[in-house]
Amino acid sequence: MRIGFILVSVILVDNFVLSKFLGICPFLGVSKKFSSAIGMSGAVTFVMALSAAATWPIYHFLLAPNDLGYLRTLTFILIIAMLVQIVEILLKRFIPALYSALGVYLPLITTNCAVLGVTLLNITEDYSFIESVVNAAGGGIGFGIALIMFSGVREKLETCNLPKAFRGMPAVLIAASIVSLSFAGFAGLAEGIFGSIGG
Repeated sequence: MRIGFILVSVILVDNFVLSKFLGICPFLGVSKKFSSAIGMSGAVTFVMALSAAATWPIYHFLLAPNDLGYLRTLTFILIIAMLVQIVEILLKRFIPALYSALGVYLPLITTNCAVLGVTLLNITEDYSFIESVVNAAGGGIGFGIALIMFSGVREKLETCNLPKAFRGMPAVLIAASIVSLSFAGFAGLAEGIFGSIGG
């Protein structure tokens, strides 16, 4: 039940992009096209889940027992950078079209604060290994839902006849805030669902 609560919560209620405002750079940069949004969603979800699986044991079995917890941010960034390099090599080798479409935003996953944020949140919330991986995978799925949904909004914006002052990034930011408000409507959903099951 706790796993389900974590999953629903991180996908809809505490969405990393729309509630915590992490990972805004790729959210705004890659959401112009539906195809690149799907590719980035998959890459971020993969890196998030792998990062959580790699950083949890390193923190709990290496850093924390040796009083090196203060090195977790630096250590986690290095692990994430290594995983992003692996994803980049695999995409370049097997899916060159997607690799080209993602362009500079693919290596920027390394500095995507949503990926680092989920690994640090797992430690702060004292999640178990399974809970950490579920939280990270759910965070990636939530990131993907927000990105894919917003790519559709941006494609519609391209065909709208907007006043000159709103064209470009102003319209994008206003649309992003409206999408964010729509996700705020899910507040209390996870508690309501899992509270009623538990009751």
